[in-house]
Amino acid sequence: MENSVESLKELATSVIDKEEKAVARLKTFVDDNFIEILQLIFNSKGRLIIAGIGKSAIIGNKIVATLNSTGTPAIFLHAADAIHGDLGIVQPDDIVMCISKSGNTPEIKVLAPLIKRMGNKLIAMVSNVDSYLAQHSDYILPTTVDREACPNNLAPTSSTTTQLVMGDALAVCLLKMRGFTQEDFAKYHPGGSLGKKLYLTVEDVMDKTLRPWVRPDESIQNTIINISQNRLGATVVLDNEKLLGIITDGDVRRMLERGVPMDRLKASDIMSVSPKIIEASALAVKAFNLMDKFQITSVVVTDNGQYAGLIHVHDVMREGIV
Repeated sequence: MENSVESLKELATSVIDKEEKAVARLKTFVDDNFIEILQLIFNSKGRLIIAGIGKSAIIGNKIVATLNSTGTPAIFLHAADAIHGDLGIVQPDDIVMCISKSGNTPEIKVLAPLIKRMGNKLIAMVSNVDSYLAQHSDYILPTTVDREACPNNLAPTSSTTTQLVMGDALAVCLLKMRGFTQEDFAKYHPGGSLGKKLYLTVEDVMDKTLRPWVRPDESIQNTIINISQNRLGATVVLDNEKLLGIITDGDVRRMLERGVPMDRLKASDIMSVSPKIIEASALAVKAFNLMDKFQITSVVVTDNGQYAGLIHVHDVMREGIV
């Protein structure tokens, strides 16, 4: 076969077209039977055990990961391992879903009747709805494809794509049925940037050892030293713990550009009143959004109305939130 640039582009486009059509066909299988399967899983007191072999096993692992991360307890069980001792994973309240294109592989043909004998409900996610697996299951979730996207109709391509998409459809519907919230998602994703956006607070990321402030009558020289020592690019102006304003290094530069002698000015003369404020308990990503909106690098942090310090844009970026 010719391997010219154009022929390869044509082949790639053909694969995408074929898989797109296969996925679109799945819509015809979202029917009352699909809803019954959702209700079965949703109302189960056990877990969803997903079994498969070969490429279907890889897809099964991904579906399990998606379900677990969105509130539906799931475990992957390799079909070959299941019939060699791992069947003990399946508990009485569990539901088993076997994923297979043909539904006739030797391991699946051994596993299906064993599941039925144990009394567990069995779902077949299968392309061949006339297969052994389909005939021995309580529910059939079709992922039927006419041909693989592979030119030789051999490599699992369209079939595994439809399995993956149908798994996502189940997971997202179950997510909605459970009322799964952003807070729930954060509990299961604490390590990634997405999880951090949902649970890290201002107090968690700010440097609590730094609480820069000056009095309103502080000299400009001492004010500049205060800003420099605390390395946050700003300091606040307090009068008996009452917040009057903020002075940033930008305020200092603008003062110098005006050419006003420093010995004639005090901190209150160059401060910006009505600084941007955020509570220590607020999400850190909200502080970043505030800084981004107003093109500033620091936000005043308060704790129950009392000045607690400053959060700098670098505090947020260091955590990998943005």
